[in-house]
Parts: sequence; structure tokens; C-alpha cells
Amino acid sequence: MDPKTFLFYLFATITVVSALRVVTARNPVHAALFLVLTFCTAAAIWMLLKAEFLAITLVLVYVGAVMVLFLFVVMMLDINLDQIRQGFWRNLPVALFVGVVVVLELAAVLMHVFSGVRDVDAPPMPAGYSNTKVLGTLLYTEYVYPFEIAAVVLLVAIVAAIALTLRRRKDSRTNDASAAVRVRAADRVRLVKMPAQPKDSA
Repeated sequence: MDPKTFLFYLFATITVVSALRVVTARNPVHAALFLVLTFCTAAAIWMLLKAEFLAITLVLVYVGAVMVLFLFVVMMLDINLDQIRQGFWRNLPVALFVGVVVVLELAAVLMHVFSGVRDVDAPPMPAGYSNTKVLGTLLYTEYVYPFEIAAVVLLVAIVAAIALTLRRRKDSRTNDASAAVRVRAADRVRLVKMPAQPKDSA
């Protein structure tokens, strides 16, 4: 087994195990961290496939931005885990159906790949070929509208996450900065004049 194949199976095993931990972890913060590990190992597999731009984009966009946003929202929302677990058995049939469909689709793709059937042989790339340049040209010409729609959807998700974290909580104290700036000494300190008390004679 050559080193490239060994690294592929290593990263693939870590990806599968961490993906399973995403859906089985009881703590949502732990699930989000396992999802970060899944993205990183998937980026490593893309590096092995010589898709460097996609690997760096996956790390920068999903791990560096989206997952940080997920962790921020999960930590700020105070999710009630007991309430979430109440609907587990009710949603289990739908989850199993979706899982079986995904497994069948992946099995069909893998069977097609490992059967040795190739629809179209990829032509050899010329010297100096840049997949990043070709991907950028295709993305901003033929797929420019789906790209802009995806950007708008991400923007709406970010605004919604910020709006959820701005809710006022009853058990937290907030400081009004404008009121603190406008405060005067007379509002906080009051001098009270009291008559002197005579000293008791012994």
C-alpha cells in the first residue's frame, strides 16, 4: 500500500467516525466540534485528489466562518436538551428513511465507480493548467445567479443568528452605556447634613 492510499483510508476513517459522532453526541457543542473535524479531514481528502482550491475554501468558509457562527449560536441560545430529546422517537421513522435513501445513493455511486465502467475518459491536462482559474470562470459566468442566491441565503442566516442572540434574558444584567455617560455626581452622591450629637458625659 502506497502512502497516498494509506492517507486516504486514514482520513476517510476519521471522517466517517467524526460524522457519526456529529449525530450521536449528546452535547450540541461537541457535535459542532466533531463537524469541524469532519470538514478538516474532508479537506485533506480533497488535497489528496489535487483539488487544493476546494480544500482551502472548505476550511476557510465552513470551518473558519460557518462553524464559528454555529458554535456562537449554540452557546448563546441555551438549548434545552431534554426538550429536544422528547421528539426523538416521533421523528425516528423519517430519519431512518432519509438515512436509508442516502446509503442507497452512496452505494450506487460506489458500485458504479468500483465496477470499472468509465463513461468518459478525462483528457490529459496541458502544462500550466489551473483548476482554480477554470472553476472561477465557470462560477462567475454560467453559475453566477446560483452563486449570488447562495450568498443571499448565507447573509440571511447570519442576520437571523445575530437576531436570535440579541434577545433580552430575564436572568442577565445589562449596562446602558448612554445612561452611564450622562450620569452626574449629584445623581449618585447625596450629602446629608446632620446635627452634631453631644458626647455623653461620663
